[in-house]
Amino acid sequence: MCWVLVYLFPFFQPSFLLKSCPNHADPRNLTGVSEFLLLGLSEDPELQPVLAGLFLSMYLVTVLGNLLIILAVSSDSHLHTPMYFFLSNLSLADIGFTSTTIPKVIVDIQTHSRVISYVGCLTQMSLFAVFGGMEDMLLSVMAYDRFVAICYPLYYPVIMNPCFCGFLVLLSFFLSLLDSQLHNWIALQITCFKDVEIPNFFCDPSQLPHLACCDTFTNNIVMYFLAAIFGFLPILGILFSYYKIVSSILRVPSSGGRYKAFSTCGSHLSVVCLFYGTGVGGYLSSDVSSYPRKGAVASVMYTVVTPMLNPFIYSLRNRDIQSALRRLRGRIL
Repeated sequence: MCWVLVYLFPFFQPSFLLKSCPNHADPRNLTGVSEFLLLGLSEDPELQPVLAGLFLSMYLVTVLGNLLIILAVSSDSHLHTPMYFFLSNLSLADIGFTSTTIPKVIVDIQTHSRVISYVGCLTQMSLFAVFGGMEDMLLSVMAYDRFVAICYPLYYPVIMNPCFCGFLVLLSFFLSLLDSQLHNWIALQITCFKDVEIPNFFCDPSQLPHLACCDTFTNNIVMYFLAAIFGFLPILGILFSYYKIVSSILRVPSSGGRYKAFSTCGSHLSVVCLFYGTGVGGYLSSDVSSYPRKGAVASVMYTVVTPMLNPFIYSLRNRDIQSALRRLRGRIL
């Protein structure tokens, strides 16, 4: 992955020794910085084994739960529909999202080290943006799928054909990849840092520019542009889709029909609220709180807890997934 970063960015210097902020009162040479320090969740040595066990447990539950969703969808022909095709891709993105950060946290706790190299930080930041963006885009695509299914049921098989569904997933991936590389471009423009400690337990794309001691006006403009394109547009798409869905459901005469129509959106709506609620809460707490460790703890909610709960939400509220999991268990046994 490191050579990919070098290939994509020709202005990336091979030595990547970053200059620290110059001290005009001190005529010493500038110090080279080739690594960062990540903020741990706790400094208490007695809590470290507990944290390692907790993160390992949540990581295993996340990976196994999402793998079961993928296996259930792929092995059951009844679930070969656009909704479950997007769900399996969402589960794959959840596995990648947690695998970007949690294994590094567990290793750091076990080795009592919070150091991450510069290239390692860029790599983690890139993968985090790719899989986080994929989840963001796929939730918007799934909202559009429910909008077509409820508002235009007769045209649903024609509109959501396999080629178009594959195109939407590929489009989500390439947009997320573009987002991650733009974040890397912003990071590579920073040539001096006022601190080497990142106030989170992973290389958060939103935190690294805050460490710059040079003028970051252009970088801030690009960051706001990325937030508008890759953040607010998917949210607006979801809100518009559900506005149309609710308007269409309210026109259904029977209460049973309204419940049946809206029940297909319940799981997706729960995941949307969980994903954006914890994400916004995590970023607000990191900006408002004067204690960086509180922001790091809040980040656990959307980086670990949300991907872990997604399989439970879809399996507990979806009879098709439950039936597919029972058939899958029967084949295994």
